[in-house]
Amino acid sequence: EVQLVESGGGAVQTGGSLRLSCARSGFTFDDYTVAWFRQAPGKEREGVAWLTTRPQSTHYADSVKGRFTITSDKDGTAVYLQMRSLKPDDTAVYYCAEILGRGFTAAQATQIKSPIIWGQGTQVTVSS
Repeated sequence: EVQLVESGGGAVQTGGSLRLSCARSGFTFDDYTVAWFRQAPGKEREGVAWLTTRPQSTHYADSVKGRFTITSDKDGTAVYLQMRSLKPDDTAVYYCAEILGRGFTAAQATQIKSPIIWGQGTQVTVSS
């Protein structure tokens, strides 16, 4: 069973950068779909970045496009979210997620709501 453990959250000022990491273990296949979601206080959880390996593709929410980059290690043991030009609106708990199933693009993955395996989350706070 896939397990996900996030790290790298913290507090930064507006315009700063952070890199979130997600350690991935227990997987069997080398084709997978991973994503980063976030949930701000009082708001619903929202997806911000998706990555598939077969086919290789990425997709971003409009709110983070051009500022966030999702990548993964070649061996599939880690997924990253590089965040730049951070804004106070980016403040949230960030979750690494694996969307079970294969053969779809990252854009298609945005419509898949289950089954999803979640990490425990890591807090990102951006101050003005």
